[in-house]
Amino acid sequence: MRCNVIGVSAVAAKKKKSILPGFGIGMGFTLFYLGLIVLIPLASLFLKTATLSWSEIWGIFTDQRVIASYQLSFTTAFFAALVNAIFGFLVAWVLIRYNFPGKKLIDGIVDLPFALPTAVAGIALTAIYAPNGWMGSILTNFGIQVAFTPIGISIALIFIGLPFVVRTVQPVLQELEKEVEEASVMLGANRWRTFRSVILPEVFPAVLTGFALAFARGIGEYGSVVFISGNMPMKTEIAPLLIMTKLEQYDYAGATTIAVGMLIISFVLLLFINYLQWRSSRRMISV
Repeated sequence: MRCNVIGVSAVAAKKKKSILPGFGIGMGFTLFYLGLIVLIPLASLFLKTATLSWSEIWGIFTDQRVIASYQLSFTTAFFAALVNAIFGFLVAWVLIRYNFPGKKLIDGIVDLPFALPTAVAGIALTAIYAPNGWMGSILTNFGIQVAFTPIGISIALIFIGLPFVVRTVQPVLQELEKEVEEASVMLGANRWRTFRSVILPEVFPAVLTGFALAFARGIGEYGSVVFISGNMPMKTEIAPLLIMTKLEQYDYAGATTIAVGMLIISFVLLLFINYLQWRSSRRMISV
């Protein structure tokens, strides 16, 4: 009898700990959706690449033109994401902490890169920063060329990546209680210490998430970069453009091989960023 009571209690406890109803259907739909939209297309890349021999795959990866395109894509995406992490936080801080005329207008402008077609953004940036453009002509007088250089590519990636950081950090800043900052000041901490010890630990995971999103978007960006880059092999040719070039040459296996290389490198880098975010979150919880 006692064993039955214990068994019933265990079943009841298990039911109490069970998750919300509909988990089976929801999980099944999630796996089906991810498999159909994400995993199957990615698997086709690996299957197409597998038609090549290991020596052919290694030859593509070690080609100087491919290596140069990888270096350019990842370095400019990283630099642009880093700039967006800093200035995106500042923009989010201003929009949350201050009230001023035109605040809603500026808040709406932040989302323009989401709504604007990337090709239009690329044409606009090229027209502005070209040697005969408005900004380009001014910078040329100082010996600075933006269009058709890695600098121009970075500017295009900063343009399209800023909203990712702003919209990720904004909710965290909005939920951050000002009373905690006021208590820190009352305890004798200066503004820098309050920011470093109170505010930064709270928003750093969100900033890191925004950085990861902007970085991931920048790696695969094509439309806004293809115009301002100039597309010079070994100099300003990004990896997505090289993939398009391979496709136009009907070299599908070569294009998928370059894409698989980008996918693997991106996955490793994003996994490392997520690990840093997990560590920062655990450190914040432990404190």
